Amino acid sequence: MPAEQAAADDDALAAYADRLGRGLAIVVDLLDPDVIVLGGGMSNVEALYGRLPGAIAPHVFSDVFQTPIRRAAHGDSSGVRGAAWLWPT
Repeated sequence: MPAEQAAADDDALAAYADRLGRGLAIVVDLLDPDVIVLGGGMSNVEALYGRLPGAIAPHVFSDVFQTPIRRAAHGDSSGVRGAAWLWPT
């Protein structure tokens, strides 16, 4: 991968993490969850788990942000597995 493409991908990931962090900060402020679970295809992006705490922390109404961010147990297949459980047998 050329260096320019890697830099563009990093910029896009940084912008995505910033916007996702701002949105999750609202969820944290309103619901005070014990854990944040990421599912879907983006849950496979390992770099998000390192970036999100720093992206959320400045936007919460607390001096400390300690809510853990975890990957869904079945990764990007969690939604499909849940839908399959709804199918009548």
